Amino acid sequence: MTASPQQSSVVAVVLAAGLGKRIGVDIPKVMLEWRGRPLVRWVTEALHEARIIRTIIVVGHRGEMIEAEYLGEPVDLVWQHERLGTAHAVLQAEPELRDFAGQILVTLGDAPRIRSTTIHNMVARHVETDAAATILTAVVPDPTGYGRVIADAEGNVDRIVEHRDADDQIRKIREINSGMICFRSEGLFNLLRRIGNDNEQEEYYLTDAIALLRETGRKVIAWRADDPEEVLGVNTLEELDALE
Repeated sequence: MTASPQQSSVVAVVLAAGLGKRIGVDIPKVMLEWRGRPLVRWVTEALHEARIIRTIIVVGHRGEMIEAEYLGEPVDLVWQHERLGTAHAVLQAEPELRDFAGQILVTLGDAPRIRSTTIHNMVARHVETDAAATILTAVVPDPTGYGRVIADAEGNVDRIVEHRDADDQIRKIREINSGMICFRSEGLFNLLRRIGNDNEQEEYYLTDAIALLRETGRKVIAWRADDPEEVLGVNTLEELDALE
């Protein structure tokens, strides 16, 4: 895959501060292994193959394990010392990206089957449509636990509703947010500071940035993955086993 102009101005922010409590392990969830490698390693390799110019990993509890995994490699780490949500996590990268003008690709560190071609094609679509944000989505048989994407037939997104905060009608929607969103960097961190935590988990959701963008008339689009399974993350040991 050759680098294209849009890839040459994209920085990835990988969210990897999540705990493994639901799985019953006292390590960062992204350090669980699949096929002999940590989950996060598969994600960063896909980003590298997609010719993303820089990768920043947001770490938290026992983040020194991730630090050791990437020792000596051209990957930067920033720390989220308080787990206040995904928007708060991305804000920890602001000192590294304050003067960056390009696209910021936010992704989760626990989706090891994501393909570099999917990343490449999503970013290309984001740039060519001049969108303020592009969300990687998928239609899945069972969307339980995932944020639902509220979009029209043309793929223009209105908002994302987290499963915990969705009513019965919204929970019927099978198009989910994968956790990968490409943002135009201009004004992003100021936008994230406007996000509140009036939700069931009292966290600052990155997905709330979508509704804020739409309120100001900004364009937000969905890019649907060809294979829904490549975007699925790992929250239980059963899901880890299912990757096989």
